[in-house]
Amino acid sequence: RNFFTKRTKELKPAVQSAPGWKLFGKVPPRENLPKDSKIIQQEYEARTGRMYKPPPPSARRKNIEFEPLSTTALILEDRPANLPAKSVEEALRHRQEYDEMVAEAKKREIKEAHKRKKIMRERFKQEENIASAMVIWVNEILPNWEGMRATRRVRELWWQGLPPSVRGKVWSLAVGNELNITPELYEIFLSRAKERWKSFSETSSENDVEDAGASVADREASLELIKLDISRTFPSLYIFQKGGPYHDLLHSVLGAYTCYRPDVGYVQGMSFIAAVLILNLEEADAFIAFANLLNKPCQLAFFRVDHSMMLKYFAAFEVFFEENLPKLFLHFKSYSLTPDIYLIDWIFTLYSKSLPLDLACRVWDVFCRDGEEFLFRTGLGILRLYEDILLQMDFIHIAQFLTKLPEDITSEKLFSCIAAIQMQNSNKKWAQVFASLMKDNKEGDKNHSPAPKT
Repeated sequence: RNFFTKRTKELKPAVQSAPGWKLFGKVPPRENLPKDSKIIQQEYEARTGRMYKPPPPSARRKNIEFEPLSTTALILEDRPANLPAKSVEEALRHRQEYDEMVAEAKKREIKEAHKRKKIMRERFKQEENIASAMVIWVNEILPNWEGMRATRRVRELWWQGLPPSVRGKVWSLAVGNELNITPELYEIFLSRAKERWKSFSETSSENDVEDAGASVADREASLELIKLDISRTFPSLYIFQKGGPYHDLLHSVLGAYTCYRPDVGYVQGMSFIAAVLILNLEEADAFIAFANLLNKPCQLAFFRVDHSMMLKYFAAFEVFFEENLPKLFLHFKSYSLTPDIYLIDWIFTLYSKSLPLDLACRVWDVFCRDGEEFLFRTGLGILRLYEDILLQMDFIHIAQFLTKLPEDITSEKLFSCIAAIQMQNSNKKWAQVFASLMKDNKEGDKNHSPAPKT
């Protein structure tokens, strides 16, 4: 009682000019009192010349099946006494429209419920398959890796996608460690990278931190370039952005690699590959897999920008492109649309930038199993999936479409298209076709070489 001050203001008597309120904002004071419904009815009759006759009591529905909500009240409830009654035809029509709306709404609800149940069943089935597959990988395959990795059973299980819990381990084993990199070696190159970054930040000049004989690629692999690309890596995830849990980790792996391979240096696209490995492996293991993966012939050719080798890969791709998708191949030819326009981005990032992350990881699964051939087979699978759409497009729209693929692409649709791609031409497989292209190139170089001096 003593909480408030005892001083009170005199209450103002309620007057007709008291401000009224509506939902948004203040309305001017009302000048007159609200009209009675009878007065409104009389004014309506005087204005229209019609006499309103209320319907007989028997016409009114006494029992309502449910409590009317929102607009349903306008259809099912009788009109107010101050408004004219509906005609029989109008009432029937409104009732029919309402029944149709309710029936359509029920159909949609039933359809959505079935759809949700189907999704839940598929998700539950997928989780069961992953759980059972994980048990097989952990208890049977991984302990006997060398003996079981090439068996038909393991290859079929591999095609279905690796369980996330064993994905990193399988990737490491499949990629291998031909470079014999150890965690201690990674720490050495990481410390060199940190020293270099520190010196770079102090001098703000690349020329002051260049080693003698450093390559152009190494000079370009500055702190600023790596930082810029890290901010562009999976921007929707935020975990690799500054302040995110994996920002410094990704920076460390990329920086250590530029010191480990100054002949290659840092190239745009590497950050996506390193990021996918970091999501599935520990730091040192991710670096080991990253360095060995980039040392594969295909990746080395692309990241070192070896034009002659890249052209051989494009030529081999076109051989199988024409074999599997002849109509689309001719359509691309008519616009002089070459594979480098779309393949470079796909190969540089191993599809991790072009496809949804979960789908890209499944592509990586089979890529680790089949090698570089599967990268180009995946490219043909994408073209097969969207063949009908691409056939209707011109050069500009095709390039734009393939640069940014639809986000609703699913693993089931894509992998069914990939499975339909035959990597065989005139009884020659990918490796044989690529080898014959390399042989033809060498023979061409010999034919064009100058004659020896006598």
